[in-house]
This record gives sequence, structure tokens and C-alpha cells, in this order.
Amino acid sequence: MRSGGIFDYDRRKVRIIELQQQTQDPDFWNNPDEAQSVMRDLNFEKEITGKWDELDELRESIRVYKQFLDEGEDVEDELKNEIDTFQKQLKELELQNMLSDPDDHRDAIVTFNPGAGGTESQDWGVMLFRMYNRWAEKRGYKVSVVEYQDGDVAGLKSATIEVSGPNAYGFLKSESGVHRLVRISPFDSNSRRHTSFCSVFVSPIIDDTIEVDINQSDVELQRFHASGAGGQNVNKVETGVRLIWVGKLSDGTEERVVAECQQERSQLQNREKAMVMLKSKIYELEKNIKEREKQLLEDSKSSNEWGSQIRSYVFHPYNMVKDHRTDHETGDVQGVMDGDLDEFMKAFLMVNTEEAT
Repeated sequence: MRSGGIFDYDRRKVRIIELQQQTQDPDFWNNPDEAQSVMRDLNFEKEITGKWDELDELRESIRVYKQFLDEGEDVEDELKNEIDTFQKQLKELELQNMLSDPDDHRDAIVTFNPGAGGTESQDWGVMLFRMYNRWAEKRGYKVSVVEYQDGDVAGLKSATIEVSGPNAYGFLKSESGVHRLVRISPFDSNSRRHTSFCSVFVSPIIDDTIEVDINQSDVELQRFHASGAGGQNVNKVETGVRLIWVGKLSDGTEERVVAECQQERSQLQNREKAMVMLKSKIYELEKNIKEREKQLLEDSKSSNEWGSQIRSYVFHPYNMVKDHRTDHETGDVQGVMDGDLDEFMKAFLMVNTEEAT
């Protein structure tokens, strides 16, 4: 078990030594951005091998309890607890081991845009908003509401959250695309079945180690009165900022990218934050171009229409959530809406890991 199989334990230990040697260089911190990148890699490798060591200890503990059980000792509960812990930690390690993209360690920006359908789609948007907040909460991640516009009757017109935590983007990148809901509408007096769409766009929050050059003349600045998110804790600010960029990507396609911020207390701070978000979204679109060229990932910036959805959530006439990219599905709709998304994320990462090998 020490070899680590797909975890390549021995290679990771060698990599830790190499990275530690780099940190001993007297000039190591002369380039802070590069130094921070090395430290992130070092911490990631240490975390992976540390968790593997914990599994090794659990495996030995299970073996000992099994011996006691065979000898007639009453240790069934202890053995079951160790096995359950082992299986849970193994799943977590398998998931984390698939995060090999250089941007996976970054925090994430998640934007929600309901499709056509008025109140139905806007209500679906707020359901997804809550779902990802609950997922993040379960992982101990920090969620900040950057922008939120209430729907006319219910739900939301648009929203953006910032999710901060280890490998936030690595996990959430699987969620980019159009999410489709089928249910009996609570807004229909005739109790008819409705289909609603909402797009979710996820991008990594970039820092100074990544350069995104945009022509400032292509960016339109709009100011608006900021409003708090319904039921959400968000700073009440006087002035929100919206930046709109229209320009060409590296493949020649013209794109319109919007970034809004009403999180900070001053217009200047909101403008600075919105610019980071704008560049992060453009960076994600460029990543998608490269991924499409390699045929590894689908474009996650798709229109809110039939045929473009990545996942369906069916509340009626039966209960099922199905991911159309991986065919992973579950009947536990309520669990998914309460943030149980790890199995869907794992299935996505497994498919892309297999395609990359």
C-alpha cells in the first residue's frame, strides 16, 4: 500500500524534497509570486502524502481490530468505525488527487444567470444559489456575496458569489453550464409541470501571477445603487459598479463579459474588485478555448436553452438528478439541493482525468 498506486506516493515524497530545497535558496523570496506558487505546491504535496499516511495508520488499526475480533474480542463497533473513517478519507483523497490543473487551488467566482421564464427561472436561480452556499458551508469554505439582484416576484435576476477555501475552483469548475429543473410550479394555480433553466459560470480568481491584457477602451463602466441579497448577509453599500467588456478572444470570437460588485463600502473598492472579476472571467473563457482545442472539456459558457444543459434536476413525475456529461445520477434530490454535490464533482473529475491520460 505504501507505493500509493495512482497517488504515486514515492514520487510525491521526492517532489516535496525538491520543493523544500528551493525554499532554502537565500534568493527564494526575491520573487514573491513565484515563491508563493512553490509554497502552494509544497503544501499541496504535503497534504496529499499526509492524508495517505493517515490512511496507512487506519489500515493498520483495522487489521489489529480484525485480529482482536477473530480472537473473540467485542470490538465490532470499533472496527466498523475505523472502516467507515477509512472509506470516507479514501474518497476525499481520491477527489483531491484529481485536482491537477494549475488553477485548481484558487478561490472561485460563481455567477448565476436565470434563463428565459421569468419567475420560474428566477426562483430556480435562488435554489441553486442556496445549494452552492450549503455545499461550501459543509466544506468549511467562506462565501461572500459580491452581487445580488432580487427577482421581480421571487428568486433572483442575477447573483455572484466568491467562494474561498482549499481547491475551491478545482471542485466548482465542474458546475459551469446550464442547469435544468423540471417540477410542478408553486407559482402556477393549475399545478402544471414547468421546465426552468439557469446558467452557472465558474472562474478562478486570478492574482498577479497571471496577466490578462485588456484594452481599457473596451470596458464600459456603469454605476448603480447597490441592494442587499434577500436573506443574505452582505454589506449595505451606496454605490455598486458594473464593468462590461466587449472584445475578441484568442480564437477570434467576440464576447461580452460583465462583472458587477456591490460588496465593498466604496465605489473605488468595488471597481477594483469588479476588474479582478472581469479579468478572471476572461481568463476562464480563454482556458475553455484551450480545453476545447484539446477536446478535454466542454465549453462552460453556453446559452440557456434546450440541449445545452449539463445537469437535470427532476422533481416531478419522479425524483432524479442526472449529469449529462458523466451519466452520474441520484434519486436523492433533497440531498443534492442541500449541497451534497461531491459525488457529481468526483464523477466529472474522473472523466476528465481519464481523458487526459
